[in-house]
Amino acid sequence: MKKKFQIVVEGVADKQFIRQYVKYLFGEDIPENLLISTEGKDKLKKSSSINRIQSMTDDGGINLVIFDADDDFTIRLNEINEWKKENNLEFELFLFPNNKSSGELEDLLENIINLNNKEIFECWDNYERELKSIDIPGRTPPPLTTPAKKTKIYGYLEALLSGSSKDKEKIKERNRDYTNSLHWNLNADYLEPLKTFLLSNLLT
Repeated sequence: MKKKFQIVVEGVADKQFIRQYVKYLFGEDIPENLLISTEGKDKLKKSSSINRIQSMTDDGGINLVIFDADDDFTIRLNEINEWKKENNLEFELFLFPNNKSSGELEDLLENIINLNNKEIFECWDNYERELKSIDIPGRTPPPLTTPAKKTKIYGYLEALLSGSSKDKEKIKERNRDYTNSLHWNLNADYLEPLKTFLLSNLLT
């Protein structure tokens, strides 16, 4: 793995996943100072982020930015690339979930679960459909709000783990173990775009 690089992500969940997935691919830990969370997509545009990216480029290293595509892949891609051009920055960009679809980290996670557990998500999807069909008199507007995708991933792990305080800590984004093959499959085909992106940019 290259020595001069840094990876910039949005939040705690992204940081935890990328840290573990890079180690899974390369067998090496990413130094803490080379995996940076901006704590939100808009903070990528702060001067501190610009200076950090420019500094790595000046030092002969490579910058990787891994963010969510959110509601519209094309809009987010164009937005970040325009900002990149305006600030004369050099970095390679990957947008969750698969660098072509709208979505976020949680969409990727839903596609890399251990398939033995797929009935958990099937139950969850049924729950969401039922919520959308409920009409509560006097409530405007219908339908009822369905839980966020983050809640779905939390519920998946909560169903698999015990109710102990120790296991509840494991559910939190900063503590999740994506190498636990009972829960996740880091060899899933859905990860191929991210795998290709990381290997092409970080292999020496």
